[in-house]
Amino acid sequence: MTVLFLNSSSDLYGSSKILIEVIKVYKNAGLIPVVILSEPGPLENHLSDLGIVVRIQNLGILRRKYVNPSGVLNRIGKNIKAYRFLDQLHREFNFDLVYSNTLAVVVGAQWAKWNRLPHIWHIHEMLLGSSPLIRLLRRMLDNTTPAPIVVSEAVKSLWEERLKKSVPKVIHNGIPYEKFLNTPKISFKELGIAENSLVITMIGRINPGKGQLFFLEMAKRIAASYPQCHFVLVGDPFPGYESIEFEINNYIIENRLENCVTNLGFREDVESILKVSDIFVLPSILPDSFPTVILEAMAAGCPIVATSSGGASEMVLDGETGYLIPINDLDKGVNALIKLILDRELREKFGNAGKNRVLEEFSLDSFGKNIENHLWQHLGKN
Repeated sequence: MTVLFLNSSSDLYGSSKILIEVIKVYKNAGLIPVVILSEPGPLENHLSDLGIVVRIQNLGILRRKYVNPSGVLNRIGKNIKAYRFLDQLHREFNFDLVYSNTLAVVVGAQWAKWNRLPHIWHIHEMLLGSSPLIRLLRRMLDNTTPAPIVVSEAVKSLWEERLKKSVPKVIHNGIPYEKFLNTPKISFKELGIAENSLVITMIGRINPGKGQLFFLEMAKRIAASYPQCHFVLVGDPFPGYESIEFEINNYIIENRLENCVTNLGFREDVESILKVSDIFVLPSILPDSFPTVILEAMAAGCPIVATSSGGASEMVLDGETGYLIPINDLDKGVNALIKLILDRELREKFGNAGKNRVLEEFSLDSFGKNIENHLWQHLGKN
């Protein structure tokens, strides 16, 4: 069997990392993966190194910046071209299954329906409200995907209320735990950080909901009283959100945080950075479906401070592996950080508990079994 995988980007952030693991599961199960990405990038290189067939074609990915009349026309045109490309590729590979990773990829669902192929949709997003786009996605899910995969109970709850026929299946993300045991630490010198600093790290792609500016507000409040702390930002912007990156850099300069904040941009060596981090923070200001980077930080032994929305509350045990704070509550976020800054034993206790939780609840082995079981059950229904 040959499977067509469609992905919304060619980055190496959360949903793309999970796609890599799904492809490995399918390949080990004897299926032949063919991947289409909308643009060149590090994911393309990674998959090619694994011997996976990768093609580049603009898939008409949905982004907020296209929610206007000219943007809609643009997406319609790109999707029509993508349909034609899929037709050509189908003649070459004769696909048996279509797998769309994230709701930003809409072309695969309807194309699979028209070609009478089973379709799996892996939903990583929490889309709030009842906009025309959400109503369109609801209809497409009901008409094309009997059992979409959702990454958390929070996402399941959101979509269950909307769907009439499709039945979402929760499969929590898993990560390669051993990778964090064997990865060497990066040197403070390479990061431009003073030795013996207490490193507080945030990793995430820059977008309106991720909370990078909130992280910097926390840094500003803490830096004056705790000069041993150094704050590290990792991540680059989604296309169309470059203005937020500009705001981040401006905030650092305007508030004279250059000596205590390092903005690294995109990095592929996040494991090494997490290994030298004392605390990990993910202060999402919008509900975040299931930020896998929290699992990565826990696997590296970091205590967590994260907002109690979306999937974070399914990963972090408040008061055991870290602290959950309300969205946009700066005082509680700062207080949670201060508790960890002042108590090394507490950091170690939370960090060790987090490592054990990842190993027991979010292993790659468990994820792989769930993905493969879903695959065969799904095919049995089509």
